[in-house]
Amino acid sequence: MIVKLLSILTAWACSCRCRCGAESYIVDDQIGLGRTFDGIGGLSGGGATSRLLVNYPEPYRGQILDYLFKPNFGASLHILKVEIGGDAQTTDGTEPSHMHYEDDENYFRGYEWWLMREAKKRNPNITLIGLPWAFPGWVGRGKNWPYDFPDVTAYYVVSWIIGAKQYHDLDIDYIGIWNEKSFDNKYIKVLRDSLDRVGLTNVGIIAADGDWEISSKMVVDPYLNDAVEIIGAHYPGTTTVMEALLTQKKLWSSEDYSTFNDDVGGGCWARILNQNYVNGRMTATISWNLVASYYEDLPFGRDGLMTAQEPWSGHYLVESPIWITAHTTQFAQPGWTYLQTIGHLASGGSYVALTDGLGNLTMVIETMTHDHSVCIRPPLPVFNVSAQTAIFNLKGTFAGLTMLHVWYSRFDFKTNKSTFFKQLDPLKVSNGSFALKLDVDEVYTLTTLNTGKKGSYPEPPGSSPFPKHYKDGFKVRNPSFTEAPNFADQTGVFEYFINMSDPGDHVFTLRQVVTQRPITWAADADQTISVIGDHTWQNMSVTCDIYIEKPNTGGVFIAGRVDKGGQSVRNAEGIFFWAFANGTYRVTNDLRGQVVLASGMSGTRAGVWHTLTLNIEGERAWGMLNGYPLWKNVTILGPEKGWAAIGTLGFEFAQFDNFSVDAS
Repeated sequence: MIVKLLSILTAWACSCRCRCGAESYIVDDQIGLGRTFDGIGGLSGGGATSRLLVNYPEPYRGQILDYLFKPNFGASLHILKVEIGGDAQTTDGTEPSHMHYEDDENYFRGYEWWLMREAKKRNPNITLIGLPWAFPGWVGRGKNWPYDFPDVTAYYVVSWIIGAKQYHDLDIDYIGIWNEKSFDNKYIKVLRDSLDRVGLTNVGIIAADGDWEISSKMVVDPYLNDAVEIIGAHYPGTTTVMEALLTQKKLWSSEDYSTFNDDVGGGCWARILNQNYVNGRMTATISWNLVASYYEDLPFGRDGLMTAQEPWSGHYLVESPIWITAHTTQFAQPGWTYLQTIGHLASGGSYVALTDGLGNLTMVIETMTHDHSVCIRPPLPVFNVSAQTAIFNLKGTFAGLTMLHVWYSRFDFKTNKSTFFKQLDPLKVSNGSFALKLDVDEVYTLTTLNTGKKGSYPEPPGSSPFPKHYKDGFKVRNPSFTEAPNFADQTGVFEYFINMSDPGDHVFTLRQVVTQRPITWAADADQTISVIGDHTWQNMSVTCDIYIEKPNTGGVFIAGRVDKGGQSVRNAEGIFFWAFANGTYRVTNDLRGQVVLASGMSGTRAGVWHTLTLNIEGERAWGMLNGYPLWKNVTILGPEKGWAAIGTLGFEFAQFDNFSVDAS
């Protein structure tokens, strides 16, 4: 039956040639409807991709959020998917868990709660999704695996959903399993049962956020099939598999795009938003990531729908994917239905048509060429697109339409004078028919709706680099967010801390709080580390008060010229100045501590505040302890540039205060 249905759809998508050489296409709702449209979304997390957004001053932070979520303004997103923080590295950083330890619950850590609230303020109907990338170590009971104790893992995830409602009045609509990792049939069933037992029957499960493999299990396991509401695949290349169609479940591209947000990235987004449905019958597409709001020199820099990576200046960029998103999101809402009369254009490109069932029609047409719509993954097969004229014949409910509103985008790769989301004069429809001349690399929206708007704000401040002179004393009594501004945790979690046992100057500090290796998603370092600053820094002086909490074997470092983060953090190089609880120090050329440049006695110990200073100039470095020289004239082997950083020898408690950096 599925094969027959696909044949019908292909037949409707095919065109008949008319005398003028144009191609003719039918748009009709009377032969039956296609699948229900579920929306277009963005993904915050996976990981720490919104890290810098929270630090933006107003009004710029609110403007960025409006471009993302405000209906009929910018991207007008229908879906927000967030990472359930797991205290581990998940691409560009770590996000804190709501339960660092089994007896610990805090539903105000991180920024995803805040982001979901802000999205809901702008669009009360937005769909909210949570998905774990990593889990705190206690969930695995000592193993790097979350499925051996499925009831424990389910408890952890369900607690997050309950906390979202109890503390933030957020209703989570869908929950995932484990991002791009193996799925476990038993765990999925246990999770479904756990949700139902606490009254969360309306929370659907998306699985498995990898490939389509789970669909082959669902067609032979009715209990698994009942537990899963949506099959979500990542980077499907606009295609699906027969087993997924046979389940008759909703099919989503639950993570897609992941492409640099220049105009080629915008072209990628334009092509897959249409063709995920045309080729794969996927009714929702979610971009990784929502907004590129992390240091650009981390992995996948600027792979967001827009760019907001300079909170210190207020500068941000509204990139082409925002307006390409608007071509669909401003003129079709979740609950609308695709028509069966959709498909490919004869000379390349594609078109979709949707209706609300009340007489409204929206058509989105794209003619993106191959080289101007390449996504980061998967490889894109060769195809050709050329200029063409398309004649659309409106049938059924739409036969009586006399006019359609028109919104237009054109990628101009020759002059770089592209046009995005421009409203053109209405298009006249004569006797249910109209012709449209299509050039390459264009996107059209033709719609009965007159509510579209290209929102705008005054130009934000100009771009400027991270300040060369930066200080943070962490003296915040009631912080809005648990992380200090601009620190980007790469392994471990560094949180504001009130040190009630210190009667002196170190009551308010920054503390590394993860003491057990998490169930990892990426190759976390064995050390914890948080980076800050400008990756182009060469010469710098880094100073920080440090407090080792772990007796005998504990250790803390400050660093400069740190060259790597994200999933490559294990291999980070730089100049690392270590102080240990056993009274020694070490200077290493790498985070692992394997390339030792200097070492000796320091007198440092746990439970006492010390001040470390690291000076780097050219090919030389020297360091001070408590204001006095400890080592000097160390020859630097490399790298030539990088961030400043703080961190610990292992997963251990340690505190930091009065951080400063002076770079040149």
